[in-house]
Amino acid sequence: MPRVGRSQLPPPLLLHLLVRMRERSISSDELVRLARWLDTEPEVPEGKWFKRFPDFVLCGEGEFVKTFLRPGQAPDGQELE
Repeated sequence: MPRVGRSQLPPPLLLHLLVRMRERSISSDELVRLARWLDTEPEVPEGKWFKRFPDFVLCGEGEFVKTFLRPGQAPDGQELE
């Protein structure tokens, strides 16, 4: 199983994530919670996946984080614990 990567994000994807963080008003506390989770180098499925946090839903595919959703938005893929 792949692990979520932090350092090799393609520049367009990084820009997309920064825009979504701003649009979704993700707080610094939530970003710290996300960073701590990423520090664990979590294993994720090869396909689409998502992880719920208190104020947002993180969506990814394979080793890449793809976007942030608001809690009411419907994620696609396998839910991570």
